[in-house]
Amino acid sequence: MILKQIDLQNFRLHKNTSLNFSNNLNLIVGGNGQGKTSILEAIYYLCTTKNLNSSSENEVVSFGETKFQISGKFEDLSNHEVNILYETEKNKKIFFLDDKQIFNASSIIGKFPVVSLIQNDHAITQGAPADRRRFVDAVISMASHTYLGVLLEYNRKLRQRSSLLSQLKETRNQNLYQQLDIWTESLITTGVEIIKHRTKFVNEFNFFLKEAYSHIVEILEEPLIVYQSNSQITNDNTEENLRQEFNTFREDELRRGVNLVGPHRDDFTFFINNLELKRYGSQGQHKTFQIALKFGQFFFIKEKLGRTPIFLMDDIFGELDTTRARQISNYLSKIGQAFITATDFIKTETLGIREDKKLIKVNNGTVSYAS
Repeated sequence: MILKQIDLQNFRLHKNTSLNFSNNLNLIVGGNGQGKTSILEAIYYLCTTKNLNSSSENEVVSFGETKFQISGKFEDLSNHEVNILYETEKNKKIFFLDDKQIFNASSIIGKFPVVSLIQNDHAITQGAPADRRRFVDAVISMASHTYLGVLLEYNRKLRQRSSLLSQLKETRNQNLYQQLDIWTESLITTGVEIIKHRTKFVNEFNFFLKEAYSHIVEILEEPLIVYQSNSQITNDNTEENLRQEFNTFREDELRRGVNLVGPHRDDFTFFINNLELKRYGSQGQHKTFQIALKFGQFFFIKEKLGRTPIFLMDDIFGELDTTRARQISNYLSKIGQAFITATDFIKTETLGIREDKKLIKVNNGTVSYAS
């Protein structure tokens, strides 16, 4: 899949920007706060309907304006045009695919596969379990609409059960207990599906992680992801294990009025050479692991969908030593279309970034091309 063109109107510093891209590497260079990351942000919007940095849409609109618009043209097995319009007065984002309005954003997930490597990705290895679940769920959802549907259904049931627990905490209304049991059984059924999907994913993804890691570091280090699910004793007994866990925590849930059991509380533990990364890893190992996760994600999605994702990398070379940065730049030769931001063009030249790049310079929201 290739993004050929993008047009931005009133998108952060970009009042009226139009860009044509290379099918290979697009190097976006500019000082801090000049608008280079906004280009990656706009690409991510087109591919997912979501913001790359979890900002609200109001923050994205250019100062003094009331709306923004992003348009893009993709080439794949067939050509597609995507348009996104957001108006502050209505606080509403409208998504068009080939001039047809899309009302269900989940239907876009995986249609334009994208992998992003940004500063906030440190949370995947260093943050809370929710950050790791979010990463894993996003990767599986992009590769499997079945999983995305199960995950959305699970979250819906979780909200309903949470509401019942909150009511029971306040009222202890006997009529609600039967409803709670019904939602619990329904949540177990959907939860088991999530656990099975995640277990299968981790078993497959470890191969892609190790392959990526070996290209980034020259020394022998063995990365590993382990799925930590309280209900995952054996695959055959997952449903009964989960049911027993609900029974064990039933009174605690009623007393606190919150969901304490289920895959929404599971975690993923990262290891290097059998040592837990979060406890024993250096900053360099954390960064390397985060990069390897994203390269692994790229090749995992490429294999599952049979299509090449777009790769976005936001100013990662500034945090790496020259040796590791060179390893990554060499690895980029295996990637299709990539968009990389950098503050220093001279430094990227010394890294040996491939010659078939397109250089885009950004200055205060104004773009120009350079040879």
